Amino acid sequence: MKALILVGGFGTRLRPLTLTLPKPMVPFCNEPMVVHQMTALAKVGVKHIILAVNYRADIMENFCRQYEERLGIEITISQETEPLGTAGPLALARDVLKEGGDECFFVLNSDVICEFPFQDMLTFHKQHGAEGTIFVTKVDDPSKYGVVVSKPNGEIIQFVEKPSVFVSNRINAGLYLFETSMLDRIELRPTSIEKEIFPLMAHDSKLFCMDLEGFWMDVGQPKDYLLGLGLYLGACKRHEPEKLATGDHVVGNVIIHETATIGENCVIGPDVCIGKGVVIEDGVCLKKCSILENSTIKSHSWIRETIVGWGSTVGRWCRLDGVTVLGEDVNLKDEIYVNGAKVLPHKSISNDIPEPQIVM
Repeated sequence: MKALILVGGFGTRLRPLTLTLPKPMVPFCNEPMVVHQMTALAKVGVKHIILAVNYRADIMENFCRQYEERLGIEITISQETEPLGTAGPLALARDVLKEGGDECFFVLNSDVICEFPFQDMLTFHKQHGAEGTIFVTKVDDPSKYGVVVSKPNGEIIQFVEKPSVFVSNRINAGLYLFETSMLDRIELRPTSIEKEIFPLMAHDSKLFCMDLEGFWMDVGQPKDYLLGLGLYLGACKRHEPEKLATGDHVVGNVIIHETATIGENCVIGPDVCIGKGVVIEDGVCLKKCSILENSTIKSHSWIRETIVGWGSTVGRWCRLDGVTVLGEDVNLKDEIYVNGAKVLPHKSISNDIPEPQIVM
């Protein structure tokens, strides 16, 4: 069985982190985003994953080799010479997806995090004999999205973009299962699967939807990345509590890499992830934040709603808040206040940043 993951794009919403690595390789809870997806796919029998790439394919190629053996899968890079949208990459990889006579394959957007109930999706898909099945997730305010309208059995009737009156509260979750026959619907050109292909499949009564149970989040921008962090940790507590840290310094759901060092009199959590080789000095308070690999948080700093990039240093008695993102190798001097800033890699900050801004 095969899967295609859409990893194209420049990751502009997640800058400055994507100035160092392509978005699928940016860590989320101490694993690259795309590895969460590849691991879940491997568990349901996917043996060949195609990554549809149009940005920094050389880095992705090297990255993938280390996970082929770990997950027992084959990974192929499908290189776009121009952006092909969300359907064009399927046409580009048509021969690979049809190779071997597989009848169905998964397609995923690379920045979606959830519990990935792919086995349930396979069962539902086979029961309905559809050409395609998509996961949908419920939202509180459907007027912000394109919503999916379906029959009680899941057959999709239509898609309505940003409805002004209530017609549905279910939106496309970016996780699909297709028969290879649907590939014949797509030309090799820039094409939107949501706007050009799905309506045709729905018109032919060939597209069904299934409610996605559990949490869901598109973590492609910092605010949602941090929201997704909390949702993921909550799911860990329910299903994999052994992943979570314990101790007098831990409050709520927290992941701490085994190589990280935590000082005395710290308060870690809730909703915190601490990466490999991180040093947390005495008296530090961390809430709703992700501290990436080899960073140092010096004593008595207070950090909330922040992503600290690789190898960065936060000085003593600093305060970071308001969805702040530090890129790679950023150095904050002592007693600095940062509110909602995006600091590009390799910067040294010696003055407060009281208002959200991009620091170049």
